[in-house]
Amino acid sequence: MRSCLKALSIFVLLCVLSVPAAVFSAGPQDLAGHWEGAIEIPGKRLGVDLDFVKQDDGTWKGDISIPLQNAKDLPLTCIKVEGQEVTFAIAGVPGDPTFKGTFGAGGAGITGQFSQGGATFPFALTRGESPVAKAKKALEGFDEVVAKGLAQLKVPGVAVAVVKDSEVVFAKGFGLRDIENKLPMTADTILAIGSSSKAFTAFALGALVDRGKVEWDKPVRAYIPWFRLYDVQAGERLTPRDLVTHRSGLPRHDLVWYNKTGWSREQFVRSLEFLPPTADLRERWQYNNLMFLTAGYLVETLTGKSWEDSVRALVFDPLGMARSNFSVFESQKDKNFAQPYAEREGKIQKIPFRDISAVGPAGSINSTVNEMSRWVAVHIGGGKFGDKQVIAPATLADLHRPAMVSGAVPTRPDISAMAYALGWMVDNYRGHHRVHHGGNIDGFSAMVSFLPNDGLGFVVLANKNGTGLPELLIRAAADRILGLEAEDWIGDAAKNQAEGEEILKKAQEKQATRRRPGTAPAHKLGEYAGGYTHPGYGDLEVAAEAKGLKFTYNAITTPLEHWHYETFNGGQADDPVFKNLKLTFRTDVNGHVVGVHAPFETSVDDIYFVKKPDARLSDPAYLKTLVGAYTLATQTVTVAPKGEALTLSIPGQPVYDLVPEVGGEFSLKVARVVRVRFLEDAKGQVTGLEVSQPGGVFEYKRSK
Repeated sequence: MRSCLKALSIFVLLCVLSVPAAVFSAGPQDLAGHWEGAIEIPGKRLGVDLDFVKQDDGTWKGDISIPLQNAKDLPLTCIKVEGQEVTFAIAGVPGDPTFKGTFGAGGAGITGQFSQGGATFPFALTRGESPVAKAKKALEGFDEVVAKGLAQLKVPGVAVAVVKDSEVVFAKGFGLRDIENKLPMTADTILAIGSSSKAFTAFALGALVDRGKVEWDKPVRAYIPWFRLYDVQAGERLTPRDLVTHRSGLPRHDLVWYNKTGWSREQFVRSLEFLPPTADLRERWQYNNLMFLTAGYLVETLTGKSWEDSVRALVFDPLGMARSNFSVFESQKDKNFAQPYAEREGKIQKIPFRDISAVGPAGSINSTVNEMSRWVAVHIGGGKFGDKQVIAPATLADLHRPAMVSGAVPTRPDISAMAYALGWMVDNYRGHHRVHHGGNIDGFSAMVSFLPNDGLGFVVLANKNGTGLPELLIRAAADRILGLEAEDWIGDAAKNQAEGEEILKKAQEKQATRRRPGTAPAHKLGEYAGGYTHPGYGDLEVAAEAKGLKFTYNAITTPLEHWHYETFNGGQADDPVFKNLKLTFRTDVNGHVVGVHAPFETSVDDIYFVKKPDARLSDPAYLKTLVGAYTLATQTVTVAPKGEALTLSIPGQPVYDLVPEVGGEFSLKVARVVRVRFLEDAKGQVTGLEVSQPGGVFEYKRSK
């Protein structure tokens, strides 16, 4: 028995070998069709399924799959049918694995002996429907489940595709892609897939690994020499594999990129140096879109082409995904695209498309379920689409292999905690190995999921913000096809959603209890106005108007109401991203508003934006009016130009560079506590300067 088990182990290792099947003459029994059964090994039942086709010349062609060993469609050879006897072997595997059996009454079954390496075990096969036919039959009536989901979860429309053994067995649209114009959703409607795009970026890197252009475990700095992280050592060690497994040590920092259209991808990658981490490299799983953006930028660096062009060449073109695109603007040029919707105050509302093309490698792909079914097919087909090997099987297996535990706790005993592979989430769904990734971006929700050992894949795309319907429909469809006990996924989710909405409503009503009454701002509103900046997050603008303050960040403008002390609260705006977000201003020792704290990343300290000095302090024309000599008693100091800045010379001391500060004054670069303010008369003429330092304030009269 030990020798046989060893032989079977060798079979597992070599099952990927492909040898053309040799076929012999057929007998009177009809072998054609699909067969399922098992080899009875002591202590284990090794399930198998086989397919046989009689060719035009009368010979036979067949293949075998062994799900437990992850062996799929291995070619059969020496297929021979003589009377009631049938013989066939597995091609290219050591030990001459051979089946010898006898047809049962009516030809519905075959029983016999399987031998390999001198050991023999009984086997039994039963003729049945093909898995594809079974899957189609299992989904009869599934339309009613989808209709229930649309109604109970208030979703305008959804498109669903199911793939079995690389064949599409279900592809339909339901509901509306455009409520206002009553346009139907179809399997060819383009919708945003959001973060399901991440797997495409990882796949593109994998294709480049196959071509020898990159190594998963070599530092990113080997390809992008200037690459840096806030944690210098982590930046030196970070690898491409780390980029696509959410283990960089950084939390989300999503507001760096959200709605930001003015930055290049290189600028985003360079901003990482200024974003604080919350863990060491590979210490903790933390979802991070910026790392996938960096992975996309790495693809651009390696190929010399944009991420979009690279993914099109490496993925879209080989799979024939001609209508899939990378921008919501491109989607709207198509004749069949879905409008985005969100539920606000209990009502479904159409919302604007969100342009996230800058962070495209993390989530900007738009596609149809018909085209996405090809994407699923290549993953359950060993990296092969049709006759084309798009990616090496070993590389594909690496993409699907868990690389980081998520730290999540299972909420059900039959669905395991999620781990993360390369651009994919991995878990066990009711006893079946599952690989999947969802996507949520303004107005759209998506889920791409497949069960590799079952040859089963799903794509569900919806045009509603943050709905769980795609995942729920996939569960319902999988249960039917796999013959699992039915669950009321839709009904349970609708009940939980209603309860959650009630809890949220009560929580929002209690927000005001955290406010300190009877307080006032420490400054006139105009003093808060100005530009603020952070080296990683970019610029934030505050403006004063008749009704109060407003701030603009990433082209999103939000009114600010005074909350208490120096804290202001985000109010209602057309774009509600910053509603109820609290900004707290900082005052320096001189009484100037010098910065603002913004809780843009809740897992780290507030992001601190420094107020920019008055722009005229860097205006060469204005600086020219300040140049001259200034005298106090017997001491004369000189202000002189230096490029686009100024210097201050004091007799017997070094020349000091002057640095613009808020409040319309300068400081000494080497001693920021020393401030220099230029004095003007009623006509705006410069009459002197003040030097403020810990020992006092000294006033110099202009003498030249």
